[in-house]
Amino acid sequence: MKDAAAGYLSVFRPGLFTGKRIIVTGGGSGIGRCTAHELASLGADVIITGRGEDKLKTVVQEITDDGGKCTYKAFDIRDEDAVKKAISELVADGGPITGLVNNAGGQYPSPLEAISTKGFETVLRTNVVGAFNVSREVVTQSMKDTGGAIVNITADFWGGMPTMGHSGAARAACDNLSKTAAVEWGRFGIRTNAVAPGWVASSGFDTYEDPGVQAMLPQLKNMVPLGRIATEAEIASVIVFLLSDGANFISGASIRVDGGGSLFSPLFPPQGAENSESYQGFHRYTPPKALRKGG
Repeated sequence: MKDAAAGYLSVFRPGLFTGKRIIVTGGGSGIGRCTAHELASLGADVIITGRGEDKLKTVVQEITDDGGKCTYKAFDIRDEDAVKKAISELVADGGPITGLVNNAGGQYPSPLEAISTKGFETVLRTNVVGAFNVSREVVTQSMKDTGGAIVNITADFWGGMPTMGHSGAARAACDNLSKTAAVEWGRFGIRTNAVAPGWVASSGFDTYEDPGVQAMLPQLKNMVPLGRIATEAEIASVIVFLLSDGANFISGASIRVDGGGSLFSPLFPPQGAENSESYQGFHRYTPPKALRKGG
């Protein structure tokens, strides 16, 4: 972990988001937590959301200790009425929402034949219905009057997602939702884009408890042309760019942040890589268990 006293080392200019209110769903851990930290370090008034308060409170305290602005709102993005109420309260309490990062998601490894209908539907509701619910309410209750930017987090689904078929279906749907939103909501001055991370050294790795899966995680770098997996900060920086004024004419795009991993071909497997250095701006980052030295 970097020296927390040094603060977030962003590649963007200080004060970039001063006066902006930005929601990050799933902000209690992983990419969402990292993104919230970077946005706050750049002056944003960040609101993180999730179902459980404990993790959210911890991140709020981290950001506050670092001198940033952050609050939280606990609710289930799959619950339409809860989303309507939460966004209404946020707008009433603090004013317009200018940015939204639909980061919340979740899945579990399983072959298709072993996934129940309920399990399949749950993953879709978490990874695409939830993003739709929050986006619609932020737009109708705030952004349609002010404009803004939405970034949806998807995944590398282009080659299918074996053992993650429910997540692949949901992420592909969210990608298409982003494109439709870019067309329909463009008239309000709203930009909608998607970021598709590849393998990321995030706390999400720790949710896979199967020993076989844990043993496989350190080997994922061998399927990436750059010869490594991403840091959370390397995903957050792309999200931050898409929320910024520098991306004001980008809408409906799907940006793959995967080191070329989605282009993997058995006809030309990665040959070993040199000179690809990780960018690690997150001063509070801790690697997942499977990637720590000593196992």
